[in-house]
Amino acid sequence: MPDEIFEPHWEKDGAKLFSGFDPSAIKTPAYVVDLGILESNLKILADVKKRTGAKILLALKGFAVFSTFPLIRKYLDGVCASSVNEARLGKEKFGKAVHSFAPAYSNEDIAGHLKYSDHVIFNSFSQLGRHKSVVQKSKRKIEIGVRINPEAKGADTDLYNPCAPCSRMGVTIKEFQPDKLDGVDGLHFHALCEQGAEDLANVLKRVEKNFGPHIPKMKWVNFGGGHHITRSDYNVDLLCKLITDFREKYGVDVILEPGEAVALNAGVLVASVLDIVKNDTDIAILDTSAEAHMPDVLAMPYRPTITGAEKPGIKKYTYRLGGVTCLSGDVIGDYSFDSPLRVGDKLVFANMAVYTMVKNTTFNGIRLPDIILRDKDGKLKVVKEFGYEDFERRLS
Repeated sequence: MPDEIFEPHWEKDGAKLFSGFDPSAIKTPAYVVDLGILESNLKILADVKKRTGAKILLALKGFAVFSTFPLIRKYLDGVCASSVNEARLGKEKFGKAVHSFAPAYSNEDIAGHLKYSDHVIFNSFSQLGRHKSVVQKSKRKIEIGVRINPEAKGADTDLYNPCAPCSRMGVTIKEFQPDKLDGVDGLHFHALCEQGAEDLANVLKRVEKNFGPHIPKMKWVNFGGGHHITRSDYNVDLLCKLITDFREKYGVDVILEPGEAVALNAGVLVASVLDIVKNDTDIAILDTSAEAHMPDVLAMPYRPTITGAEKPGIKKYTYRLGGVTCLSGDVIGDYSFDSPLRVGDKLVFANMAVYTMVKNTTFNGIRLPDIILRDKDGKLKVVKEFGYEDFERRLS
C-alpha cells in the first residue's frame, strides 16, 4: 500500500447518510444513487443561486447519470461538457444550456459543438484564432470564452491541479493576448478540487491581480468547478459574498460548474466478499475493483469509507480488500471490522456516485456495476444493467 493515502474527512458524512441502508437484496456489484440526498444537495446549490444570481451547471465529467436529470434540471441551469459526446448527452437528456470546454478542438469537434453547445470555451488564443470565425457563423447563437490560468495554489494533488507548474490548462498572464479578445464573451478559470470558499477567495485574488483590467469587458466569468459547496463544513456564506462582490465590482454574470458537489455522498457502491485468503495478512477478495469500478482510489490514492469499518487495527479484525481483476495492485485498502468477514458478506463504499460511473472501465472483461436509484421511501429501482455486450461493443 502507498505510504501516503488521502483520506477525505467528508467521507464519514456519506457513511452516516447511508446508515439505514440495507444492501441485502442487492445483486452486486452495484452503484446506488439516493435521490433524497441528491435533492438535498441540489437545494443547497439552488439557495446559492437565489442569494447571488449566479448560474450553476452540472459538470458531466463528475456525474452523468441521466436517469436523475429530470430532478437535477429543476434546480440547475444546465451542464458543462468536455467533449462532443458529453455536449450531446447534455443537450438531448438534460435539455438546458450546454457549456463546453476542451484543451483543444479538432475541426470535427467544432462541427459537433455547433449542434449541441451554447458556450464554447477555448484553451488558447491559437485555438481561438483557428475556430472563432466558424463558431461566429453558426446558425445558433454560441457564446465564446477563453480559459485563463491564474497560477494559484490549486489542488494538493497534481493529478487534479489545473494550476500545477507547466499545466496545459488555460492561458497564463505571460501568454495572455488582450488584443485578441474581440468577439470573446467571457473568461473561464478552474483552479480548485474538492476545496472550500477560502481557497476560492485566494484564487480570486490571483484572477483579479492578473486579469482584472479585462474582466469588465466580459459578459460573464466562469469560476469553474472544484467547489465543495454541499460538504457539511463548507462556508456557503463566504461563497455567496465572493460571488456577489465580484458581480457588483465588475458587472458580469458568474457561473459555477461543480460536479462532485451535486452528488456528494449521494451514492454508494455495494460489493460482496468472494473469498478470504491469507498472505501474512488476511485478504478479502471482492466482486468489485478499484482499477475498474472506482479508479480514483488508485489515482489519488485514497481510502474510501466503508459503512461499519474503520482504519486497520482500530477494530478487532483487519483485512486488506482486493479487487477481482488480475492487476496485482488492484487493492482498495486495509480496513478493520467488528466481526470476521465471511464469503457472501456485503460491503457498502461511501461517496461512490461521483467520478466512478463516468470513469469506470471493462478492464479484464469485469462486469460493470448495475446502476440503481433509491427514492425517498427507500424503494430501489434498477435503471441500468450491464453485461457481455457492453464489453464486446468496445472492441473489434
